Amino acid sequence: MKFEYISPINHMDTFCKFSIGQIIHHLRFDYRGVIVDVDADFQGSEEWYREMAKSKPPRDKPWYHVLVDQSNTTTYVAEQNLEEEPSPQPVHHPLVAQYFNCFEEGCYQTDFC
Repeated sequence: MKFEYISPINHMDTFCKFSIGQIIHHLRFDYRGVIVDVDADFQGSEEWYREMAKSKPPRDKPWYHVLVDQSNTTTYVAEQNLEEEPSPQPVHHPLVAQYFNCFEEGCYQTDFC
């Protein structure tokens, strides 16, 4: 019997434009936020997509979990709706300290600064 080795690494060729800790701007709803997690593709339910993703962004592209500045809100956003914040400043959200240790050079860090 011959066994084939299958790597535990996902072989999906996904490029994420943004990274965890990066400050972003939402193009459609004009808010700032910080990325706390990234999904290589849409991981929500069909019902959530129908109700919330009105612009019908692609499901096979990256989606981001974002803490919204000046709010208690966390959002789930398709990559096409985001852009890099040109002048990144710290985000004011009650959960920032649970995800990050410090803010340096326009980006939040998860490592000790």
